[in-house]
Amino acid sequence: MIEEITLPEQKTKTARQILEALTEWFELEAGREAFIAESAEQPFLAAKENGNYIGFLTLKETGKATVELAVMGVLPEYHRQGIGRRLVEAAKTLARRQGYQFMQVKTVQSGVYESYDRTNLFYQSCGFQELEVFPLLWDENNPCQVYVMAL
Repeated sequence: MIEEITLPEQKTKTARQILEALTEWFELEAGREAFIAESAEQPFLAAKENGNYIGFLTLKETGKATVELAVMGVLPEYHRQGIGRRLVEAAKTLARRQGYQFMQVKTVQSGVYESYDRTNLFYQSCGFQELEVFPLLWDENNPCQVYVMAL
């Protein structure tokens, strides 16, 4: 089940629980803490199973017509079960309802890390298209791939 969480405390609690289980992708504590703090003020969708939150994503406006999938995580034991896809579909619905025409997401460019290669394939399978790579947006070891989709 996917639900929208509106209480800031519940958003940060859920984001912390999930991101701390995903240190392969959210290795740097400062970055992880920034995502957790920012989640309190962003539209927040969460996947729930048996009364427990197992995944979430947040959205952030990046332009008048564009919203960014700012952060997303699904507990490792629930990977490859369609949770992420359901979260993205719910995010698309929410973004359309809020009047956005485009959605973007940033990740590490394919070919740098195997774990991010899977992430790139996931976003492509959800309908995102490659827009541009910013080699130094984050740092030289993590070239930023930007994907977009029309809503």
